[in-house]
Parts: sequence; structure tokens; C-alpha cells
Amino acid sequence: MTPLKFCESRSKTSLAASLVFFQSIVRILYIPRMNVATLDLNLLVALDALLQEESVSRGGQKIGLSQPAMSHALGRLRALLGDPLLVRTGGRMQLTLRAQSMRHPVRDALERVHEVFVNDSFVPASSTRTFRIFMSDYASNLLLSSISKAVQRSAPGIRIEVHPWRGLPADSPDSRRIPDAVVACQTRDLPGFYRQRLFTDRDVCVMRAGHRLHRRSFCLKTFLEAPHVAVAAVEFTADPVDTWLQELGHPRCAVVTVPYYIEALHLVAETELIAVIPEGLVRAYASTLNLVTKAVPLNVGTFDEYLLHSARTHADLGCSWLRELIKACVPASIGAQIDLRTA
Repeated sequence: MTPLKFCESRSKTSLAASLVFFQSIVRILYIPRMNVATLDLNLLVALDALLQEESVSRGGQKIGLSQPAMSHALGRLRALLGDPLLVRTGGRMQLTLRAQSMRHPVRDALERVHEVFVNDSFVPASSTRTFRIFMSDYASNLLLSSISKAVQRSAPGIRIEVHPWRGLPADSPDSRRIPDAVVACQTRDLPGFYRQRLFTDRDVCVMRAGHRLHRRSFCLKTFLEAPHVAVAAVEFTADPVDTWLQELGHPRCAVVTVPYYIEALHLVAETELIAVIPEGLVRAYASTLNLVTKAVPLNVGTFDEYLLHSARTHADLGCSWLRELIKACVPASIGAQIDLRTA
């Protein structure tokens, strides 16, 4: 053989050997992935029963399979794992060393799968979860005290984070930005959210006890000319009362504008200012701040406060518990009216 032919032959042999080696590596890497990708969870249940009972018949009885069906499952497991798993020694079956080493990991894996598919682990009394509630200023002042007391009584380990409601944040895959519950005057359906009418309220005119207008006739002219404190909460660009009055052609004399209802109530209690505030909130603070009310001399109608939650949290037991707790905290004087709809 000439040197040139020898080199060509050697090169071909080396290339063939390299190809065989590469194919072997591919097979080694691919087989485990293929096995995991095609794994039937029912086989995992059968494997656990076989490992625990060390018997085809007893293992089948444990999970409700006949002996032929369990034998078939064992055959599939042997092919999948490349190990006999159960071997006959004398008059009885015994686990192989590989099978013995799998007992605890397989049981642990089944428990993890159960946790994923069967969500029954929320216990309020022992839970340490953190829930995020987005609330309007009105809802926060009216309900937060009762919600906090109820959580402390039934679930002392749970933490509540309250955020001001400014509408939904921009779409984001970050689940930390998804509220567990929203309580606000959100009159329109939101895509991907359930919406329940929590209660109905109305606005009233509020002033301090002893105010010069309390015992006087309260006509529209008197109401509009009196100095008011307006409330432009963070979810609104202006006080909705002013927007409504402007549309009717009856602007009022708003001399102070504050962002929170509780500030408005304190101002009313200490000055000659009056305000238009939701009646439920006025009732909650009337005795403490010594406030009185008069009907607004216009047909103000009513408004609804809603409880919203994301479809992503709809089936979560913890979030379901939170929603029921919020509904239970609505003052009886207002009267909850529930009407479930989904957007």
C-alpha cells in the first residue's frame, strides 16, 4: 500500500470511528429525554405501588388494576428504565438494587405531582401567604379596619398589602403585579377579570354638628354657594361630583380639594366647609367626628362598588377565601348585593 492510500484509508477509518462515537453520544443524551417526554403519569403511580408492595398482585390491588394490567405496566416500566425492578428470589419477588433506590424519590415525586394538580393545601389559620389588595380610597376607609381585624382573628400569619387603585397596570407577565383582589367603583368589565357588585351606596351632603346650615332650608342655591371641600381621589382626575355638576350646569363653590375622603371629613368636622361624601363612609365616622348629613338637593342617584379578581386567581383557594372575607366585612347597614359576571 502506498503512503498516499494508507493515509486515505486511515483518514476514512478515523472519520467512521468519530461518527460512531458521535452517534453513541447523541443516543445517550436523547434516550433519557425521550423517556421523560413520553412518560405516562399512570406508570408513575404503578411504579410507586410496585415499589411499596414488592408484588404485582398486591400492587395492582392497591391502585385498582387487575394482575394482567399490572404485569403489563411492569413490562413497560422495565423497558422504560432498563431494569427488571422485580426479580424472583426463591419463592418470592424482591426489588432490584435500582428499584430499592427509587422508592423514596418516586413517592416524593408523586406527592409533588399531587400538590400541582390537587390544590387543597390552603389553611388560613396556619398560612403565611401575602395577599395584595388594590382598593379605592373610599373602599379602603370603609372596609380596611374590618378586613384587618378579621384576618387577625382567623389567619394571624397572613400579611395584607394594600395598594391604591389606579386602574390595571400595563400588561405584564410578572405575576407579582396581578392583584389578588380589587375593591373599587369599576363600572366596566375588564378583560380577564371577574367582577361582582359588592354593595350600593349614595352620596350625601355632610357638615359638622352645629353648622349654620344644618337647621336651615337647604335649597340648590344654598348648596352650590356654600364653601365645599372636594375629593379628587387618585383614581380620578377630578372630583366626580364636580364633573357631574358641571355637566348639569350647576358648578359648586369648591374652595379646597384633597386626595382622600378621610381628609375631607376631618376638614368638615373642624371648619365651616361642607362636602359631598358616600353615605356609608359618613356613617362610619359620624359619631367619632360629630358629623351630620343633609340630602343633596339634586337627584344624585346611587353608585356601585365592585369586587374584582383576575381569572388567573379564580380557582386559587387562598384567593377565594380572601374574597369571601372581604364580602363578609361589608357593613350590614349598606347591604351587600352580589351579582357575579365575568369579562
